[in-house]
Amino acid sequence: MEHRILKAVKSVLVSVIKDTTTKPGLKHPLSDQTKDDIRHCLDLITAREKELNDEAGVENNARPHFIDEPKTKVVVSLDSTELSGKKSRE
Repeated sequence: MEHRILKAVKSVLVSVIKDTTTKPGLKHPLSDQTKDDIRHCLDLITAREKELNDEAGVENNARPHFIDEPKTKVVVSLDSTELSGKKSRE
């Protein structure tokens, strides 16, 4: 239930941000304090979501990745026939 509440509140806050975003040079309808309060709320929601995921043992892999981003995983073959073939070439 808490996940659903956090998701709903986050969705509403993001919608408010989208609906009130103005073009460059125009005055924003929300005060600086209100914008800071929204940022703070989103930070708290994100922190609580992380805590709940950590408690449940769920790993968050939903981060975006660039196509040209270096891969952090390297696949190494442990097949003995491939290893012996490389030794005979040396």
